[in-house]
Amino acid sequence: MSEILPRWAIAFLLVSATFNPTQVNYIRWALDRGWSGLSLTVLLGLVLFALWLIFLRATLRSIGPFGMALVAAIFAASVWVLRDLGILTLRNNAVTTWLGILGLSLVLGIGLGWSHVRRRLSGQADMDDVDED
Repeated sequence: MSEILPRWAIAFLLVSATFNPTQVNYIRWALDRGWSGLSLTVLLGLVLFALWLIFLRATLRSIGPFGMALVAAIFAASVWVLRDLGILTLRNNAVTTWLGILGLSLVLGIGLGWSHVRRRLSGQADMDDVDED
């Protein structure tokens, strides 16, 4: 778990920095700026895009599309259970958006840390993890 938690936190920051229901996110900031300061908007957009590519590629290599779908399905089923138990209501759009952000960040965080967990559980390293000294 110590391998996944920091990676999930970083993934949560990436997803929520890109978009969230508050006023503080890249998409809203870029739309509000319009054409003023376009160079900074493009630069930050490219940095976010590069980070998304790194996170998605690492996640796909680690758990693959099936693993991503499985993590998302487990999260969705958990939300469903919490809703059925009356613990969670989905009437508020902001809550629903934050749940989507949480779910996506969990998929990315687990994908980023899964190779470390698998190595610890099985004692086997992935070929990508082996040093070529």
